[in-house]
Amino acid sequence: MGSTEKRVSGPTGIDVDTPSAARMYDWYLGGTDNYPSDRAACEELLKIVPSTRELARNNRAFLRRVVRVLAGEYGVRQFLDHGSGLPTRDNVHQVAQGIDRASRVVYIDNDPIVLAHGRMLLEENDETAVVQADMTDTAGIFDHDEVKRLIKLDEPVAALFVSVLHCIPDEADPAAMIRRVAECLPAGSFMVICQLVSEHEHIRDGVSDFMAEATGGNWGRVREEAQVREYFTGMTILEPDLVEVSTWRPDSQVAPRQETDEWIEFGGLARIP
Repeated sequence: MGSTEKRVSGPTGIDVDTPSAARMYDWYLGGTDNYPSDRAACEELLKIVPSTRELARNNRAFLRRVVRVLAGEYGVRQFLDHGSGLPTRDNVHQVAQGIDRASRVVYIDNDPIVLAHGRMLLEENDETAVVQADMTDTAGIFDHDEVKRLIKLDEPVAALFVSVLHCIPDEADPAAMIRRVAECLPAGSFMVICQLVSEHEHIRDGVSDFMAEATGGNWGRVREEAQVREYFTGMTILEPDLVEVSTWRPDSQVAPRQETDEWIEFGGLARIP
């Protein structure tokens, strides 16, 4: 392009020249809701961390498994999916409602393209809603009409933070956000958390710097496993503890595993006392 002016697409004013983490994730999963800028950033990121495509797919499989466990084994019928990203196959509501059609799901994301696509997908599903909000605005989320309509705070709720906390900078204090959400939920509720981690400082810094620059600052940090474990303070971590997510209760011994460990998606499932 011969101009530095940002192009936008459609009435929502989406900036198509600045990569979005949600659209990059969509591309890694084989989706089509992404733009050339997103695809170019994905290709560059693969040069730094070659396992990223497999990591994204394994993370999506973890989401399906943990929702199935929550709905099928623990009887959870309410889900708050923070930073849900673009709709793809086997979304939270599809997995949960496949077990019980009465399951209620609220997706929360601040990306306007997620809102547009999500509302289109859910037009005829009264038990599911998409809320456009910053996931750190806990009070605003719990005060939203759709959240009040679908999430009843007299029975357990599963709050999901799947592959999103690395999008929150340290100064926004993701651990404090997790505590705020936990305090809003009834006893016996559940928390699902995983985020990108690396034990290699050059990977943490290199990826974090690249993504911050590529997304115009809409990024946080690749962290260490110990920092993710701190998110679960005060909760009871359920088996098999916190792990690289492709090894969290796999469907079979031949289920896909991440083959390299320059970075991993690390986390698990916990219960709020």
